[in-house]
Amino acid sequence: MATKRKNKGAYMISAVAEMYQIHPQTLRLYEREGLLRPSRSEGNTRLYTDEDLERLEFILNLARDLGVNIAGIAVILQMRERMEEMNRQMQGFVDYVRSEMLARMQQQQNPAAGLVPMRRPVVIPTPGSGKKK
Repeated sequence: MATKRKNKGAYMISAVAEMYQIHPQTLRLYEREGLLRPSRSEGNTRLYTDEDLERLEFILNLARDLGVNIAGIAVILQMRERMEEMNRQMQGFVDYVRSEMLARMQQQQNPAAGLVPMRRPVVIPTPGSGKKK
């Protein structure tokens, strides 16, 4: 969906409604239903960021092009957010495993790197070397 959008900034409800050829009440409905969460100015004016507009484009695509109702859109958005969170967690796990593997590979290349030098000699008792009662 092509829009006349600037690079950065926040947009008032009237500008967003005009850009996407929708009624401002539609945007208010989407907010009431929890589909959009625009920020507010000190005067309580809704301000839509570029991220809000991307989300709105996704919502409008679902509604206009695919015929999904508001309840369905809410479910899809919720699933999408869960998938993004799972993806972030999985990426964190992959990063952790990668760093652990690299650390272990470096230890194998330099086996002494993992050892801690002792300041005094350590005496390891052998069986039978202890005192008898």
